[in-house]
Amino acid sequence: MDAAANPVGLALDPRCVSLAALPKGATGRIVGVGTGQALSALERRLLEFGFVSGEAVEILAEARPGRDPFVVRVGQTTLAMRRAEAHSVWVDTAAAGSMP
Repeated sequence: MDAAANPVGLALDPRCVSLAALPKGATGRIVGVGTGQALSALERRLLEFGFVSGEAVEILAEARPGRDPFVVRVGQTTLAMRRAEAHSVWVDTAAAGSMP
């Protein structure tokens, strides 16, 4: 992962990646939304949908070709979103072993 892509305040940890980079079947826990700057309208909406720190996330399906849109389960909510919308959601993939 490119260090410049990490949000401010998030440790440079190779386990933490953008939700947009995850393939079908990947799981993890959300560590944050945004880049540490003021939240955009999209980032606020993602928080309202449940993309909050500590919440379990799983990629259920993705369209072919292009992998866009994809289906994600966050907590108990399942929704479809575009990869461009998921770039500001940061996931700890090492936390997958603690999924419920």
